[in-house]
Amino acid sequence: MRLTILGCAGSFPGPESPCSAYLVEAEGFRLLIDFGSGSLSTLQRYVGLHAPDAILLTHLHCDHILDAVSYVVVRRYAPDGPYPPLPVYAPAGAPDRLAAASDAYGQEDSTVEDVYQFYALEPGTFPIGPLTVTVDRMNHPVETYGVRLEHGGRVLCYSADTAPCDALLRLSQGADLFLCEASYLDGVENPPDLHLTGREAGEAATKAGVGRLLLTHLVPAWGSEAHTLESAAAAYAGPLEVVRPGACYDV
Repeated sequence: MRLTILGCAGSFPGPESPCSAYLVEAEGFRLLIDFGSGSLSTLQRYVGLHAPDAILLTHLHCDHILDAVSYVVVRRYAPDGPYPPLPVYAPAGAPDRLAAASDAYGQEDSTVEDVYQFYALEPGTFPIGPLTVTVDRMNHPVETYGVRLEHGGRVLCYSADTAPCDALLRLSQGADLFLCEASYLDGVENPPDLHLTGREAGEAATKAGVGRLLLTHLVPAWGSEAHTLESAAAAYAGPLEVVRPGACYDV
């Protein structure tokens, strides 16, 4: 498997990154996980406009889905004719949420089911292309799924948005690569049951025995990357870094 970071800013695009979007490739198959604000630009820059073979949306907050609305235009109104529906694995409310956002943009037809073929997520294991995918509910205010991907005996786990929870430890157990959110700063009063700090991400990585920890979903305008990295390093002794758009990792 290969992971390419397309966007990694939390809550809203930062000066150097769009919001969450991550491309996973295996055997020529490309799965796009989340499609946050601004990431359609980096999709074109790093892999190509029509690269995804399927999309998985971990939850329906705008910073994880809004460019899936822009992508409707790409596939519906292509000069060579409409593209066939693209498989989208997402919480059950995704068709209505994306259609409502499409309507807000004033598109001629607010339905998106001519562009996307939806499959409702629920906890469990299933195939997407050559990947074995396991999802479980995270500790976040809306229906949110963390993701475990397995291929060729290797494991990649993505936390999505979550506060600490047992499901995160189950999904990340023994992962070779753990892509984990770290939105909040340690040492301040953070809202409960919403996001992780750097320390909490590091603690989860240590408990799960992961091989490498990649921090994502930081909010540059509101926090200190150096503080987050230092806090994570205090709790996790393995290889550790904050991701950047365009970075690639072989799992």
